[in-house]
Amino acid sequence: MPDRWEMRFMPFTALHPELGLLDSTLHGLGHNLEWGQIHKVRPRVLLTCPDCSWGLHPKVSRYGVRFFCHDRDRPESCELLNESWEHHMLKLEMAGAIRTAGWFAALEVPAEDGSWRADVMASSADGSRRMAWEAQLSPITVEDIAARTDRYAAEEVRVCWVYPGARPPQWISAVPAVRVRAPQERDHPWVVDDGLAGFVYRSGRWEFQEEPLERFVRWALEGQLVPAEVLPRYRRVYRVVDGEQRRFRRDRWWTSRKSIADQGRHEVMRQRQDAARAEREARQKEQEEAAERRRKELEEQERARKAEEAERRRLEREEEARLRLEEARRRWAEEDARRERERVEHEARLAREQAEREERERQDLEKARAWWGRLSPQQQTELFAAVAAYAWRESSVRVEVPEKPMMWAQYARGVPVHVADKQRTLYGIVRPCPDLVAACPTLTEELVLARSAHEARELAAVLPHGRIVHLDLPEHEQLAMC
Repeated sequence: MPDRWEMRFMPFTALHPELGLLDSTLHGLGHNLEWGQIHKVRPRVLLTCPDCSWGLHPKVSRYGVRFFCHDRDRPESCELLNESWEHHMLKLEMAGAIRTAGWFAALEVPAEDGSWRADVMASSADGSRRMAWEAQLSPITVEDIAARTDRYAAEEVRVCWVYPGARPPQWISAVPAVRVRAPQERDHPWVVDDGLAGFVYRSGRWEFQEEPLERFVRWALEGQLVPAEVLPRYRRVYRVVDGEQRRFRRDRWWTSRKSIADQGRHEVMRQRQDAARAEREARQKEQEEAAERRRKELEEQERARKAEEAERRRLEREEEARLRLEEARRRWAEEDARRERERVEHEARLAREQAEREERERQDLEKARAWWGRLSPQQQTELFAAVAAYAWRESSVRVEVPEKPMMWAQYARGVPVHVADKQRTLYGIVRPCPDLVAACPTLTEELVLARSAHEARELAAVLPHGRIVHLDLPEHEQLAMC
């Protein structure tokens, strides 16, 4: 019996020289012909490959699967040689599901012009409807599979591409397609687990649905399921894979007409919501813009008011500054005038005082000269000699007798005599003028030396608390009083 490796190179159809195309999956091979009439019979029935026209002979696998096998030295260019065991089994499963649905299923059906070859072609009982089922296991680009789909559409043949791989191919939503999962146990069915979905209106999203392949085929043939475009906002879908939620993108599903309608109704509702939201946002934006304009107007008014207020305050400050400056200038002028008056008055006062001082000094000097003029030069010499003698006799000090006596104003024009020591200590004042004593209060602290008792009385009259000593020189030697 052939194994999987043998069946990898073997088709399920063959051309009979009289009956035409035989299908090993059909009862009676599609022509009321028993399998035993062609299998292991002599003479051998001349069967050929529909693709390469090479000779075929019927065989049965160890699993009881009937198929046709190429004769020796088959051409490598035959497309049917490249189909795998999984491809063969999937075609058989699809053909069985089609027939269970009450449709006619033919394997490896070519187009009249050779532009396509359907793995399984489903035809309705009345022959008015056809649908191709393609088991696509080998890699193919999105562009190529879309072009092959368009060729079917050009002849008004619906198509569904079926992929049995572990991961969804990149073209899963580019064309009408599903991904199927093979059964893990003998009695379990093939299951469609991708490419089929239902739209849940409440959540507003598509959800993956799993259905047995046989049921999916029946629904698709009868038009209960149709390929539908997914609107842009619903293309993201979620699914738990190996315990982890993952996100997928799908642009097309097989789904019910109700789900299509629900998607449309939900889109209309969303558009209404979007329109209402856009209207609310537009109103809000308009209100915000109006509020912003009002705010700017108020800001501009406030700015203008502040500018006007600032200008008013500036003018007030300038006016106040001008008034203060005028007031200051007036005060400065008054102050200058006052100072000028005071200066003039001060200078006048100083001049008067100077004149008065000069007059007093002149008068004092006249009085002093008159006072001292009462003594002759000999009497003056006698007087200072008597002072020196008195100082030595009474105080045991020597005093300096001036060669040319000088009258000091601070001592009432008297002549000061000093002790002949290093400090030149003041000893006493000789003969201050009585008329000038009142202007010299410090004389009360000094020793006053008078010539005679008469002079001492004159001085005592104006210096009652002073220390006055007369030297008791004779009166007759004095000159006449001035």
